[in-house]
Amino acid sequence: MTASTTQTLVVIGNGMVGHRLVEILRDSSWRIVVFGEESRPAYDRVALSSYVDSWSSADLELPALTGCELRLGEKAVSVDRARRVVVGASGVEISYDALVLATGSVPFVPPVPGRDLPGCHVYRTIDDLDEIRATVEAADRPGRRSGMVLGGGLLGLEAANALRGMGVSPHVVELAPRLMPIQVDDGGAGLLKRLVEKLDLTVHTGTSASSIERDGTRLVARLASGLELDLDVVVFSAGIRPRTDLELGLELGPRGGYLVDAACRTSDPHVFAIGECAAVEGVTYGLVAPGYSMAEVVADQISGGTRVFPGADVSTKLKLLGVDVASFGDAHAATEGALEVVVNNAVAGTYSKLVVSDDARTLLGGVLVGDASSYLSLRPLVGKEVPAALLQPGGAVDVEMPADAQVCSCHAVTKQTITDAISSGVACDVAELKACTKAGTGCGSCVPMLKKLLTECGVEQSKALCEHFTHSRAELFEIIRATRVPTFSALIEKHGTGRGCDICKPAVASILASLGNGHILGETQVSLQDTNDRFLANLQRNGTYSVVPRIPGGEITPEKLIVIGEVARDYGLYTKITGGQRIDMFGATVDQLPEIWRRLVDAGFESGHAYGKSLRTVKSCVGTTWCRYGVQDSVGLAIELELRYRGLRSPHKLKSAVSGCARECAEARGKDFGVIATENGWNLYVGGNGGFTPRHADLLVSDVDTAELIKVIDRFLMFYIRTADRLQRTSVWLDGLEGGLDHLREVVVDDKLGICAELEAAMESHVSDYADEWRGVLEDPEKLARFTSFVNAPGVPDPTISFRAERGQRVPVSLGIPEVVR
Repeated sequence: MTASTTQTLVVIGNGMVGHRLVEILRDSSWRIVVFGEESRPAYDRVALSSYVDSWSSADLELPALTGCELRLGEKAVSVDRARRVVVGASGVEISYDALVLATGSVPFVPPVPGRDLPGCHVYRTIDDLDEIRATVEAADRPGRRSGMVLGGGLLGLEAANALRGMGVSPHVVELAPRLMPIQVDDGGAGLLKRLVEKLDLTVHTGTSASSIERDGTRLVARLASGLELDLDVVVFSAGIRPRTDLELGLELGPRGGYLVDAACRTSDPHVFAIGECAAVEGVTYGLVAPGYSMAEVVADQISGGTRVFPGADVSTKLKLLGVDVASFGDAHAATEGALEVVVNNAVAGTYSKLVVSDDARTLLGGVLVGDASSYLSLRPLVGKEVPAALLQPGGAVDVEMPADAQVCSCHAVTKQTITDAISSGVACDVAELKACTKAGTGCGSCVPMLKKLLTECGVEQSKALCEHFTHSRAELFEIIRATRVPTFSALIEKHGTGRGCDICKPAVASILASLGNGHILGETQVSLQDTNDRFLANLQRNGTYSVVPRIPGGEITPEKLIVIGEVARDYGLYTKITGGQRIDMFGATVDQLPEIWRRLVDAGFESGHAYGKSLRTVKSCVGTTWCRYGVQDSVGLAIELELRYRGLRSPHKLKSAVSGCARECAEARGKDFGVIATENGWNLYVGGNGGFTPRHADLLVSDVDTAELIKVIDRFLMFYIRTADRLQRTSVWLDGLEGGLDHLREVVVDDKLGICAELEAAMESHVSDYADEWRGVLEDPEKLARFTSFVNAPGVPDPTISFRAERGQRVPVSLGIPEVVR
């Protein structure tokens, strides 16, 4: 099929695979029309659970498509194959020369009585998550909510993770005798169950839900095992089915899906199918990598090529609820005569199994749980001779990867392709490798291997902060600390080149601030800051700012609550309680900020530093003050820590929490540093992270008293600030720290480097020199003069900012939404 300028390609479906097809063909001579049933652009469904971290769909959006007619919110309702016409829900008719079905899949909902009750949801789209969130927020249960996820496979555990992010304690119910029955074996699943149950999950395997009933405002699920669960929300995530609801008269595969040949062509030569809705020679695939491969095949076919589907690598490497899980090749040893080499280290929390041929010469597959760091080295060796060292207890896994080994399974990029790009000089860093080979632009799991291949090819990975400094951020910190350079201009004159940029200026400003070089808006720093720091507030989408006063530990008096309410009312601010136990007020213009701050400061508030790369909050539960389970005063400690570390400038934002007992209601192990009470004192966890790449924090010290705890936190934070890279969270820093947690413990607990006294002194200097940044502006007329919408017309409001009413509050007017009162 050869394209011409008059030919039209219609794509039904705007998911990841359909997006990939259009991305390949957007510069071709085809006219491309895409029907997208959802009203939003294509987004990353693989990372769907991360939506809970920010509730911002923009964070998941795939690159915007050009060169096509994208009909969002337009469902294709019928196809007339005789006339080659697609009809949309609006009545529009689009004629096609080639049609690609990329309709994806639909969630499988088991026929459980009560599955249609309010509070029961599926887990597939952003809209699904929004509906789940609404159910959770509407629940009237005091304290943590309870939910059930029906399905303990990959999608089920992802859904459970999303519920945890909403403050729900999930029950995971799986019909099979183990979790993730497709990916892992009994041994790996046993360890996985033990690890996830430490994270406020309850796992029920070998059973199913027999009924769901409404009991007042609650749901009651009865399991086949006889157990009853009292619930706020139910999520069905028990697998998917190819979506083939369009009446096309096309042949289907034995397990559903439009039956296609190796060219991804259906029984109609003008119609192709790709992704989860396709059954390639009878086989359906539920992973994105095979879908991308199908998209590439169809793009080549309709351009006159002969490319065919090469088969699929169904290997997976995931981090589920902070637990590494990987499987590759013949993970279940289904090959006749296959042998298994298993190492199950229950103490370390790791499980690894290699599957080899009956002569122990060929690697067939494997399973890794708890530690999947060897996955990138092992997966490319499947089908090749297995190094003898791998079959020995504790055998090395850092083996030579053959040239034809596939490094990036999402885009089928081999080691040879990558090394050729490096050796030819086309790519000298990871960003250039991504651009020229597409490796690392899918799920991203192969990026560490790209860095390794660059090093193996002799390309030294630069630690330079940017083009103006050859030093890393940590090196610049030491230079500024040792030489007491007071300004950016003096630093770049002596140790850099040029005038600086938006990378090095904010980084140096952060270092200067952390070393106590005056107010953040002082003459030596104000021109260096990011937009948020320049106005001590977070810039919002419509040009206004948010105001977040500090509320240490979430504890606040009625009088202070009244002041916040009065300020929000008088300035027409949108108010919202944050996940960090603070109150956020949105919609303030630049000129209003000082007026708002003055009223808050007079009432005893200070800046919450929501705008800065600094300590945000120290979240707490109610501890021994109110809770019958509490064993320590978590509120008192949270307030003490927040007041101690407030305003501490760092490479990235810092979050903390204190839980009063092992029930962990403050979610301390998801924070940069978190504290959990024990009967004997406090346990300190470090390096945790929520966000796009969640990481569970590691235990640094245990059962210490308050004085020792604060001393170790002081050392940890100052060591991080001195040695981390620009915009590097503690989780990434700790993962990249040579020697890892053991080295960190040697430095900040055992004082192996002899610098603990120096770190403590640096923190004491910060504590003694702390001053509220809002008050600093209010007391300085020159700083106050910066807060105006228009320099030449002080006090004149910005006419481009407008609002509309929604749920009784003012929200920004968005493009296409009229300014009306609802």
